Amino acid sequence: MSLTVDDLRAIDDKLSKRDINLDPGGYFIIYLDRESRLICAKHFTNVIDERGLAIDPETGKVIPAKGKVERTQSTLFTGRTAKELCVAIFEQTQPCPVTMLDHAAYLGREFVRAESALVDGGEYIQD
Repeated sequence: MSLTVDDLRAIDDKLSKRDINLDPGGYFIIYLDRESRLICAKHFTNVIDERGLAIDPETGKVIPAKGKVERTQSTLFTGRTAKELCVAIFEQTQPCPVTMLDHAAYLGREFVRAESALVDGGEYIQD
């Protein structure tokens, strides 16, 4: 029996609710600049405390997972494709801002989703 689109969505939705370890190298906010036809990824540094929470290195305050946070990114990466963005982050930036393999895999998946939304005009919301 083959999987349906609904089956795949259910699997993804379930996996999106799992606990994850945060990358001490920082985190990314991904969005589309449709006017420029670019996938954008703002990289923010953080510190992971003993509870596993991301802390703003400047203020020492916990960075909330939801809601608006006023911070300035360390770097803005852009690319026309997921591959171009991955090359910029993982191959051309030293030291690489991503220090965990699961974070790298997540970013690759998100960049492909963003690329698809950019090409087909669909909505992109970062997971």
